[in-house]
Amino acid sequence: MSTTASRPTPRTTTAPGADPDSAPEPPRAPRALGTRAHIRHTLHAMNAALRHAAPALLAYLAVRGTGLLLLTVWAHRGRHGVWPILATQWDADWYLGIADHGYAHELGSAPSANNLAFFPLYPTLVKAFAALTPGTRASTGLAIAVIASLVAAWGVFAVGDRLYGRRAGILLTTLWAALPVGLVQWMGYTESLFTALAAWSLYAVLTGRLLTAAGLAALAGLTRPTGVAVAAAVTTAALLALRRRFSLRTLAAAALAPLGWCGYVGWVGLRVGRWDGYFAVQRLWHNELDGGLETLRWMRRLLVYDSTPELFLVMVTLTLIASVALFGLSLWDRQPVPLLVFTAVLLTIVLGSGGVYFPRARFLLPAFPLLLPLALRLSHATSRYRTLTLTAAVAGSAYCSAYMALVWPSAP
Repeated sequence: MSTTASRPTPRTTTAPGADPDSAPEPPRAPRALGTRAHIRHTLHAMNAALRHAAPALLAYLAVRGTGLLLLTVWAHRGRHGVWPILATQWDADWYLGIADHGYAHELGSAPSANNLAFFPLYPTLVKAFAALTPGTRASTGLAIAVIASLVAAWGVFAVGDRLYGRRAGILLTTLWAALPVGLVQWMGYTESLFTALAAWSLYAVLTGRLLTAAGLAALAGLTRPTGVAVAAAVTTAALLALRRRFSLRTLAAAALAPLGWCGYVGWVGLRVGRWDGYFAVQRLWHNELDGGLETLRWMRRLLVYDSTPELFLVMVTLTLIASVALFGLSLWDRQPVPLLVFTAVLLTIVLGSGGVYFPRARFLLPAFPLLLPLALRLSHATSRYRTLTLTAAVAGSAYCSAYMALVWPSAP
C-alpha cells in the first residue's frame, strides 16, 4: 500500500459549511433556449452523470446479486421461502401494518408493541404507490427499498468521487454493498431509503447547496430516528457558513434540516397526549441512551465470558468495534466536518443506546463515510490486493447475510 494515502487531502470542492451563494454553480442552459431545451439540457446532464456512475452501480448490483443468489440456494435447500424473508418479516411487517392500519392512538404499556416507534415516510410511500401500482403492499415496499438502494449507491459513489476521485467512489460503493448485513438493503426496511437521503444530502453539502441538503435532511428525519444525524451535519455546515457571511438562504437551511425529525417527535407527543410521548414510546422498546453501558456489557459477555458465542452476535460486535476504529481513521484523514458530524452522531446513538443489541450492525448501515478510509487506501493499493480484499468482502457479506436471514432466529 502506498504511504501517500496515509493522510489524504480531499479533492478541491466547495468547503463544507461554505455559503451556497458563493459556491460555483453548475452550467445552466441559456434562458433563450426555452423550457424544452432546458429540459433536454437537464436530461443530458443527468445521463452524463449516470454514465459516470455506471461502473459503481454495476458493481453494486453484482455484489448484491451474489448475496441474493447464495440466499436463494441456501433457502431452497432448507425449504425456506425467500420472498417472506425479504418483504414481510420483522420490521417490514411493522411498516406494512402502519401502511394498512395507521398508527396507534395511545401509548399503552406493553413492551415492544407500539408502532409509533417507526417513522412515517417509508410506510406513507408504500401506501401511496401501492394505490397506483399492481401487486400487494409488500411487493411495493420491497420495490421501493430496492430502487432506493440504487439511488443510495449512486449517492455513496457521488460523495466518494467528489472527495477522492472516481476509483475511490467505485470502491466506496462496492464496500458499502458488501457490508455483513448488506442483505437489508434489499429488504422491506428503511435503511436503503434513509441512506439515499443521507448520501445525497451530504453530497449537496459538499457542493454548497445547503437548502437542497436541508430538504433531504428533513425527509431523512421522517424516515428513521437517526435522521437527527443528517440534520446535525447539515445544520453544522449552515452555521459554519453563517460565520463566514450572513445569508437568509443559509439561515433557512439551518432551520429546515431538523424539521422532519422534530415534526414527527412533536406529532407523537400530541397523539399520545404528553410532551415526551415519543421518548416514552422508545422506553417501551427499551431504547434509552445509557452512555454505552449496555453495549460494553454485551461486548464483554460475548468476547470474554461466553465460550460459544452466537456467530451473528460476534459479527455485530466486530462491526461496532471496526466502526469506532474507522471513525478514528476518518478523523486522521481530515474528512469534511459534515461527514464527521454525521458519523459521530450516528455512532453515539447506536453505541450509546441501552436497547436491543443484535440489530446494531444494521443501524450503522447508513454510516457509509466510515468506509471512506478503506476505499481511499484500496484505491492506492495494487490490483491484486484490491481484488483479494473485495473478493473476501463480497464472499463474507453473502455468507453473513444468508446466515442472518436463515439461521439467526431473530430480526436482523
